[in-house]
Amino acid sequence: MLLDGVQWRSFFDGFAAEAWRLEVQPTYTMPGEADSLSRFLRGEPKPEGHNSRWHGRVKGYLSDGKYVGRVRVVRRPLTDYQSYQFSWGIPGNIAAGEDIRILDLTEQDPGLPDYDFWMFDRERIVRLNYRPDGTQISRELVGEDPASYLEWQRVALEASVSFATYVESQGVTDINGS
Repeated sequence: MLLDGVQWRSFFDGFAAEAWRLEVQPTYTMPGEADSLSRFLRGEPKPEGHNSRWHGRVKGYLSDGKYVGRVRVVRRPLTDYQSYQFSWGIPGNIAAGEDIRILDLTEQDPGLPDYDFWMFDRERIVRLNYRPDGTQISRELVGEDPASYLEWQRVALEASVSFATYVESQGVTDINGS
């Protein structure tokens, strides 16, 4: 079953306790981010309210006692998109309450899938399908047993580090987009 638009938003917002994502694409080509990414690449300052809709949603989930987290997979050197995420995206998402960890696969391969997915309440899985350029094709509710996804979550969480630990270990100094 494919999920899009209002149906996707409703499905996403309907989780009871936990929404967790494995994020593996090196680049995401998202129309809503094109202007911000261009501004970042030109060295312009981060605009006020950047990603504020997502931040509001995360804060709402947390105030309802829910958890939102992800593991962001990277390989060095970071892509321009990943640098943009590290400067303009991830710090604000964390400040809003999202738990974001980094898994650097430059020198390891823990056997994770090469595709993104969201897992809701440890049982409902939505696979995110992308073209090689990072353009999303679809969101697909999969009816598989969640056991392999739970194992991938366990492996990703164990092998990853907090965002702050990762940027410190890599000597990144400008993570606030200033």
